[in-house]
Amino acid sequence: MAERPAAPRQAMWPLYAAGFTTAFGAHGIAANLGGFSEDAVTSLLVLGGLLALYDGAEVLLKPLFGSLADRIGGKPVLLGGLVAFAAASALYAVADSPGWLWAARLGQGAAASAFSPSASALVARLNPAAKRGRAFGGYGFYKSIGYTLGPLLGGVLVWAGGLRLLFTVMALCAAAVAVWAAVAVPIVPPLPRKRQTVADLARRLSDRAFLGPTAALAAATAALSVGVGFLPVSGAAAGLGTVATGAAVSVLAATAAVVQPKAGRALDAGRLSARAGLLTGLLITAAGLAAAMLPGVVGILLAAALIGTGTGLITPLGFAALAASTPEERMGQTMGSAELGRELGDAGGPLLVAAVATVSTLTLGYAALAVLIAAGPLVARVANR
Repeated sequence: MAERPAAPRQAMWPLYAAGFTTAFGAHGIAANLGGFSEDAVTSLLVLGGLLALYDGAEVLLKPLFGSLADRIGGKPVLLGGLVAFAAASALYAVADSPGWLWAARLGQGAAASAFSPSASALVARLNPAAKRGRAFGGYGFYKSIGYTLGPLLGGVLVWAGGLRLLFTVMALCAAAVAVWAAVAVPIVPPLPRKRQTVADLARRLSDRAFLGPTAALAAATAALSVGVGFLPVSGAAAGLGTVATGAAVSVLAATAAVVQPKAGRALDAGRLSARAGLLTGLLITAAGLAAAMLPGVVGILLAAALIGTGTGLITPLGFAALAASTPEERMGQTMGSAELGRELGDAGGPLLVAAVATVSTLTLGYAALAVLIAAGPLVARVANR
Protein backbone atom coordinates (compact mmCIF):
# COMPACT_ATOMS: atom_id res chain seq x y z
CA MET A 1 0.00 0.00 0.00
CA ALA A 2 1.33 3.45 -0.95
CA GLU A 3 2.02 5.79 1.94
CA ARG A 4 -0.56 8.54 2.28
CA PRO A 5 0.58 12.05 1.32
CA ALA A 6 1.36 14.69 3.90
CA ALA A 7 -1.43 17.03 4.90
CA PRO A 8 -1.52 20.40 3.12
CA ARG A 9 0.15 23.20 5.04
CA GLN A 10 -3.12 25.06 5.54
CA ALA A 11 -4.37 22.08 7.57
CA MET A 12 -1.31 22.12 9.83
CA TRP A 13 -1.25 25.83 10.70
CA PRO A 14 -4.26 25.68 13.07
CA LEU A 15 -2.62 22.78 14.92
CA TYR A 16 0.56 24.83 15.30
CA ALA A 17 -1.62 27.71 16.54
CA ALA A 18 -3.20 25.36 19.07
CA GLY A 19 0.28 24.46 20.34
CA PHE A 20 1.10 28.15 20.65
CA THR A 21 -2.16 28.75 22.52
CA THR A 22 -1.57 26.08 25.15
CA ALA A 23 2.01 27.31 25.74
CA PHE A 24 1.01 30.97 25.79
CA GLY A 25 -1.89 30.22 28.12
CA ALA A 26 0.27 28.22 30.52
CA HIS A 27 3.27 30.55 30.79
CA GLY A 28 1.68 33.88 29.93
CA ILE A 29 -0.80 33.68 32.79
CA ALA A 30 1.37 31.74 35.25
CA ALA A 31 4.23 34.24 34.94
CA ASN A 32 1.91 37.17 35.69
CA LEU A 33 -0.46 35.86 38.34
CA GLY A 34 1.67 37.52 40.96
CA GLY A 35 2.26 40.66 38.93
CA PHE A 36 1.87 44.28 39.84
CA SER A 37 -1.82 44.93 39.27
CA GLU A 38 -4.80 45.51 41.50
CA ASP A 39 -6.38 42.18 40.61
CA ALA A 40 -3.14 40.16 40.81
CA VAL A 41 -2.52 37.40 43.32
CA THR A 42 -0.58 38.72 46.31
CA SER A 43 -0.34 35.62 48.52
CA LEU A 44 2.36 33.08 47.71
CA LEU A 45 0.09 30.31 49.03
CA VAL A 46 -2.71 31.35 46.69
CA LEU A 47 -0.25 31.69 43.82
CA GLY A 48 1.09 28.19 44.40
CA GLY A 49 -2.44 26.80 44.55
CA LEU A 50 -3.44 28.43 41.26
CA LEU A 51 -0.33 27.12 39.52
CA ALA A 52 -0.87 23.61 40.90
CA LEU A 53 -4.55 23.68 39.92
CA TYR A 54 -3.74 24.13 36.23
CA ASP A 55 -0.95 21.55 36.18
CA GLY A 56 -2.93 19.08 38.29
CA ALA A 57 -5.83 19.17 35.85
CA GLU A 58 -3.43 18.40 33.00
CA VAL A 59 -1.81 15.48 34.82
CA LEU A 60 -5.15 13.86 35.57
CA LEU A 61 -7.01 14.52 32.32
CA LYS A 62 -4.58 14.37 29.39
CA PRO A 63 -4.57 10.55 29.08
CA LEU A 64 -8.38 10.52 29.32
CA PHE A 65 -8.87 13.09 26.58
CA GLY A 66 -6.22 11.38 24.46
CA SER A 67 -8.24 8.15 24.64
CA LEU A 68 -11.42 10.09 23.84
CA ALA A 69 -9.75 11.46 20.70
CA ASP A 70 -9.14 7.87 19.57
CA ARG A 71 -12.77 7.00 20.23
CA ILE A 72 -14.58 9.90 18.55
CA GLY A 73 -11.85 11.51 16.43
CA GLY A 74 -9.22 14.12 17.17
CA LYS A 75 -10.94 17.13 15.61
CA PRO A 76 -14.03 17.18 17.89
CA VAL A 77 -11.84 16.96 21.00
CA LEU A 78 -9.53 19.67 19.63
CA LEU A 79 -12.44 22.02 18.93
CA GLY A 80 -14.16 21.23 22.21
CA GLY A 81 -10.99 21.92 24.16
CA LEU A 82 -10.36 25.24 22.40
CA VAL A 83 -13.95 26.40 22.94
CA ALA A 84 -13.78 25.36 26.60
CA PHE A 85 -10.48 27.23 27.01
CA ALA A 86 -12.06 30.36 25.51
CA ALA A 87 -15.08 30.01 27.81
CA ALA A 88 -12.95 29.47 30.93
CA SER A 89 -10.82 32.49 30.07
CA ALA A 90 -13.88 34.65 29.44
CA LEU A 91 -15.33 33.53 32.76
CA TYR A 92 -12.80 35.48 34.80
CA ALA A 93 -12.66 38.35 32.29
CA VAL A 94 -16.40 38.89 32.87
CA ALA A 95 -16.80 37.89 36.52
CA ASP A 96 -13.62 39.53 37.90
CA SER A 97 -13.59 38.01 41.38
CA PRO A 98 -11.02 35.84 43.22
CA GLY A 99 -13.36 32.87 43.39
CA TRP A 100 -13.94 32.89 39.65
CA LEU A 101 -10.18 33.10 39.08
CA TRP A 102 -9.84 29.65 40.63
CA ALA A 103 -12.67 28.31 38.48
CA ALA A 104 -11.20 29.88 35.35
CA ARG A 105 -7.74 28.46 36.00
CA LEU A 106 -9.15 24.98 36.61
CA GLY A 107 -11.21 25.26 33.43
CA GLN A 108 -8.18 26.34 31.43
CA GLY A 109 -6.16 23.38 32.67
CA ALA A 110 -8.95 20.92 31.86
CA ALA A 111 -9.47 22.44 28.41
CA ALA A 112 -5.74 22.38 27.60
CA SER A 113 -5.78 18.71 28.61
CA ALA A 114 -8.23 18.15 25.76
CA PHE A 115 -6.83 20.12 22.86
CA SER A 116 -3.10 19.61 23.52
CA PRO A 117 -2.90 15.78 23.11
CA SER A 118 -5.54 15.80 20.36
CA ALA A 119 -3.45 18.34 18.42
CA SER A 120 -0.38 16.11 18.80
CA ALA A 121 -2.38 13.09 17.64
CA LEU A 122 -3.69 14.99 14.61
CA VAL A 123 -0.15 16.07 13.70
CA ALA A 124 0.77 12.37 13.61
CA ARG A 125 -2.41 11.17 11.86
CA LEU A 126 -2.29 13.82 9.14
CA ASN A 127 1.31 13.09 8.14
CA PRO A 128 3.03 9.92 6.90
CA ALA A 129 5.84 8.47 8.96
CA ALA A 130 8.46 9.95 6.62
CA LYS A 131 7.18 13.50 7.26
CA ARG A 132 6.42 13.38 10.98
CA GLY A 133 9.80 14.69 12.09
CA ARG A 134 9.27 17.91 10.16
CA ALA A 135 5.64 18.13 11.35
CA PHE A 136 6.50 17.70 15.02
CA GLY A 137 9.44 20.06 14.61
CA GLY A 138 7.08 22.76 13.39
CA TYR A 139 4.60 22.02 16.16
CA GLY A 140 7.35 22.24 18.77
CA PHE A 141 8.68 25.45 17.22
CA TYR A 142 5.41 27.33 17.66
CA LYS A 143 4.93 25.89 21.11
CA SER A 144 8.37 27.20 22.07
CA ILE A 145 7.41 30.60 20.67
CA GLY A 146 4.40 30.54 22.98
CA TYR A 147 6.60 29.69 25.95
CA THR A 148 9.01 32.47 24.98
CA LEU A 149 6.52 35.24 24.27
CA GLY A 150 3.96 34.26 26.91
CA PRO A 151 5.59 35.91 29.94
CA LEU A 152 6.57 39.01 27.94
CA LEU A 153 3.25 39.62 26.17
CA GLY A 154 1.35 38.60 29.27
CA GLY A 155 3.30 41.12 31.31
CA VAL A 156 2.51 43.89 28.83
CA LEU A 157 -1.20 43.04 28.91
CA VAL A 158 -1.31 42.89 32.72
CA TRP A 159 0.49 46.23 32.86
CA ALA A 160 -2.00 47.74 30.42
CA GLY A 161 -5.24 46.36 31.80
CA GLY A 162 -4.70 43.86 34.60
CA LEU A 163 -5.41 40.13 34.61
CA ARG A 164 -8.85 40.69 33.09
CA LEU A 165 -7.28 42.00 29.88
CA LEU A 166 -4.89 39.03 29.74
CA PHE A 167 -7.75 36.56 30.19
CA THR A 168 -9.77 38.42 27.55
CA VAL A 169 -6.95 38.13 25.01
CA MET A 170 -6.57 34.43 25.82
CA ALA A 171 -10.31 33.90 25.27
CA LEU A 172 -10.17 35.66 21.89
CA CYS A 173 -7.03 33.73 20.88
CA ALA A 174 -8.56 30.34 21.69
CA ALA A 175 -11.84 31.23 19.98
CA ALA A 176 -10.04 32.38 16.82
CA VAL A 177 -7.96 29.19 16.67
CA ALA A 178 -11.12 27.10 17.18
CA VAL A 179 -12.82 28.77 14.20
CA TRP A 180 -9.65 28.39 12.11
CA ALA A 181 -9.33 24.70 13.00
CA ALA A 182 -13.02 24.07 12.28
CA VAL A 183 -12.54 25.41 8.77
CA ALA A 184 -9.04 24.21 7.85
CA VAL A 185 -8.37 20.94 9.73
CA PRO A 186 -9.84 17.93 7.90
CA ILE A 187 -11.94 15.38 9.72
CA VAL A 188 -9.82 12.38 10.68
CA PRO A 189 -12.29 9.59 11.48
CA PRO A 190 -11.52 7.18 14.31
CA LEU A 191 -10.13 3.84 13.22
CA PRO A 192 -11.55 0.46 14.21
CA ARG A 193 -9.96 -0.69 17.44
CA LYS A 194 -9.53 -4.07 19.01
CA ARG A 195 -10.79 -4.39 22.54
CA GLN A 196 -8.06 -3.35 24.97
CA THR A 197 -7.84 -4.65 28.51
CA VAL A 198 -6.06 -2.90 31.36
CA ALA A 199 -3.29 -5.51 31.02
CA ASP A 200 -2.94 -4.69 27.31
CA LEU A 201 -2.65 -0.99 28.08
CA ALA A 202 -0.10 -1.59 30.84
CA ARG A 203 1.93 -3.83 28.52
CA ARG A 204 1.99 -1.21 25.76
CA LEU A 205 2.85 1.68 28.07
CA SER A 206 5.62 -0.32 29.74
CA ASP A 207 7.23 -1.26 26.43
CA ARG A 208 10.64 0.27 25.68
CA ALA A 209 9.24 1.83 22.52
CA PHE A 210 7.00 3.98 24.73
CA LEU A 211 9.08 4.34 27.88
CA GLY A 212 12.30 5.43 26.15
CA PRO A 213 10.94 8.44 24.21
CA THR A 214 8.58 9.40 27.06
CA ALA A 215 11.40 9.35 29.61
CA ALA A 216 13.49 11.49 27.28
CA LEU A 217 10.63 13.97 26.88
CA ALA A 218 10.15 14.09 30.64
CA ALA A 219 13.87 14.72 31.16
CA ALA A 220 13.87 17.49 28.57
CA THR A 221 10.86 19.17 30.19
CA ALA A 222 12.47 18.86 33.63
CA ALA A 223 15.65 20.54 32.42
CA LEU A 224 13.68 23.24 30.60
CA SER A 225 11.67 24.04 33.75
CA VAL A 226 14.81 24.13 35.87
CA GLY A 227 16.52 26.41 33.37
CA VAL A 228 13.61 28.84 33.24
CA GLY A 229 13.11 28.81 36.99
CA PHE A 230 16.62 28.63 38.45
CA LEU A 231 19.00 30.26 35.96
CA PRO A 232 17.63 33.69 36.99
CA VAL A 233 18.44 32.74 40.60
CA SER A 234 22.01 31.91 39.60
CA GLY A 235 22.19 35.17 37.68
CA ALA A 236 21.03 37.19 40.65
CA ALA A 237 23.60 35.44 42.86
CA ALA A 238 26.29 36.43 40.33
CA GLY A 239 25.20 40.06 40.54
CA LEU A 240 23.37 40.17 37.20
CA GLY A 241 20.26 42.30 36.74
CA THR A 242 16.81 41.15 35.72
CA VAL A 243 17.38 42.17 32.09
CA ALA A 244 20.48 39.98 31.81
CA THR A 245 18.88 36.98 33.47
CA GLY A 246 15.75 37.42 31.35
CA ALA A 247 17.93 37.45 28.26
CA ALA A 248 19.52 34.17 29.35
CA VAL A 249 16.10 32.52 29.64
CA SER A 250 15.20 33.91 26.22
CA VAL A 251 18.36 32.34 24.79
CA LEU A 252 17.22 28.98 26.15
CA ALA A 253 13.72 29.20 24.67
CA ALA A 254 14.88 30.68 21.36
CA THR A 255 17.54 27.99 20.91
CA ALA A 256 14.98 25.25 21.52
CA ALA A 257 12.63 26.87 19.01
CA VAL A 258 15.32 27.07 16.29
CA VAL A 259 16.67 23.54 16.80
CA GLN A 260 13.34 21.68 16.72
CA PRO A 261 12.48 22.13 13.01
CA LYS A 262 16.07 21.35 12.02
CA ALA A 263 16.03 18.14 14.08
CA GLY A 264 12.72 17.10 12.53
CA ARG A 265 13.98 17.65 8.99
CA ALA A 266 17.16 15.72 9.75
CA LEU A 267 15.08 12.78 11.00
CA ASP A 268 12.89 12.74 7.87
CA ALA A 269 15.93 12.98 5.59
CA GLY A 270 17.60 10.01 7.29
CA ARG A 271 20.56 12.07 8.48
CA LEU A 272 19.63 11.38 12.10
CA SER A 273 17.94 8.43 13.79
CA ALA A 274 15.47 8.94 16.59
CA ARG A 275 17.52 6.82 19.00
CA ALA A 276 20.80 8.60 18.29
CA GLY A 277 19.12 12.00 18.42
CA LEU A 278 17.44 11.30 21.74
CA LEU A 279 20.63 10.01 23.36
CA THR A 280 22.62 12.96 22.02
CA GLY A 281 19.95 15.38 23.20
CA LEU A 282 20.02 13.93 26.70
CA LEU A 283 23.80 14.23 26.92
CA ILE A 284 23.74 17.83 25.64
CA THR A 285 20.99 18.68 28.14
CA ALA A 286 23.01 17.15 30.98
CA ALA A 287 26.05 19.13 29.82
CA GLY A 288 23.93 22.28 29.96
CA LEU A 289 22.96 21.61 33.56
CA ALA A 290 26.61 20.96 34.35
CA ALA A 291 27.51 24.30 32.72
CA ALA A 292 25.04 26.01 35.04
CA MET A 293 27.40 25.08 37.86
CA LEU A 294 30.03 27.46 36.41
CA PRO A 295 30.09 30.90 38.04
CA GLY A 296 29.15 34.11 36.27
CA VAL A 297 27.42 35.06 33.05
CA VAL A 298 29.45 32.64 30.90
CA GLY A 299 28.10 29.62 32.77
CA ILE A 300 24.52 30.90 32.61
CA LEU A 301 24.59 31.63 28.88
CA LEU A 302 26.35 28.36 28.09
CA ALA A 303 23.80 26.47 30.17
CA ALA A 304 20.91 28.20 28.41
CA ALA A 305 22.29 27.43 24.94
CA LEU A 306 23.04 23.77 25.72
CA ILE A 307 19.76 23.08 27.50
CA GLY A 308 17.90 24.72 24.63
CA THR A 309 19.80 22.65 22.07
CA GLY A 310 19.27 19.39 23.94
CA THR A 311 15.57 19.89 24.53
CA GLY A 312 15.17 21.09 20.95
CA LEU A 313 16.60 17.79 19.74
CA ILE A 314 14.58 15.62 22.10
CA THR A 315 11.10 17.07 21.65
CA PRO A 316 10.33 16.46 17.94
CA LEU A 317 12.31 13.20 17.83
CA GLY A 318 10.57 11.88 20.95
CA PHE A 319 7.09 12.52 19.59
CA ALA A 320 8.01 11.18 16.14
CA ALA A 321 9.37 7.98 17.75
CA LEU A 322 6.18 7.56 19.77
CA ALA A 323 4.04 8.04 16.66
CA ALA A 324 6.13 5.51 14.71
CA SER A 325 5.67 2.80 17.36
CA THR A 326 1.97 3.41 18.05
CA PRO A 327 -0.99 1.85 16.22
CA GLU A 328 -2.87 4.67 14.49
CA GLU A 329 -6.09 3.83 16.30
CA ARG A 330 -4.35 4.43 19.67
CA MET A 331 -2.48 7.62 18.72
CA GLY A 332 -4.45 9.90 21.04
CA GLN A 333 -4.00 7.62 24.02
CA THR A 334 -0.24 7.46 23.47
CA MET A 335 0.11 11.21 23.04
CA GLY A 336 -1.98 11.87 26.14
CA SER A 337 0.11 9.46 28.19
CA ALA A 338 3.34 10.97 26.86
CA GLU A 339 2.07 14.44 27.78
CA LEU A 340 1.49 13.10 31.29
CA GLY A 341 5.15 12.07 31.41
CA ARG A 342 6.16 15.58 30.37
CA GLU A 343 3.99 17.13 33.09
CA LEU A 344 5.64 14.90 35.69
CA GLY A 345 9.05 16.02 34.45
CA ASP A 346 7.89 19.63 34.52
CA ALA A 347 7.07 19.28 38.21
CA GLY A 348 9.74 16.77 39.23
CA GLY A 349 12.81 18.56 37.86
CA PRO A 350 12.37 21.81 39.82
CA LEU A 351 11.35 19.84 42.93
CA LEU A 352 14.54 17.73 42.77
CA VAL A 353 16.81 20.74 42.26
CA ALA A 354 15.03 22.71 44.99
CA ALA A 355 15.23 19.81 47.45
CA VAL A 356 18.98 19.30 46.90
CA ALA A 357 19.61 23.05 47.00
CA THR A 358 17.75 23.33 50.31
CA VAL A 359 20.08 20.91 52.07
CA SER A 360 23.25 21.92 50.18
CA THR A 361 23.64 24.45 47.34
CA LEU A 362 21.96 25.25 44.03
CA THR A 363 25.13 24.12 42.26
CA LEU A 364 24.69 20.62 43.65
CA GLY A 365 21.03 20.77 42.67
CA TYR A 366 22.05 21.28 39.04
CA ALA A 367 24.56 18.46 39.41
CA ALA A 368 21.94 16.05 40.75
CA LEU A 369 19.61 16.58 37.78
CA ALA A 370 22.53 16.49 35.33
CA VAL A 371 23.65 13.10 36.67
CA LEU A 372 20.09 11.76 36.55
CA ILE A 373 19.59 12.84 32.92
CA ALA A 374 23.04 11.63 31.81
CA ALA A 375 22.35 8.24 33.40
CA GLY A 376 19.66 7.56 30.77
CA PRO A 377 21.98 7.33 27.75
CA LEU A 378 24.56 5.37 29.76
CA VAL A 379 21.99 2.80 30.88
CA ALA A 380 20.67 2.54 27.32
CA ARG A 381 24.16 1.91 25.98
CA VAL A 382 24.85 -0.78 28.56
CA ALA A 383 21.47 -2.42 27.95
CA ASN A 384 22.06 -2.38 24.20
CA ARG A 385 25.38 -4.15 24.66
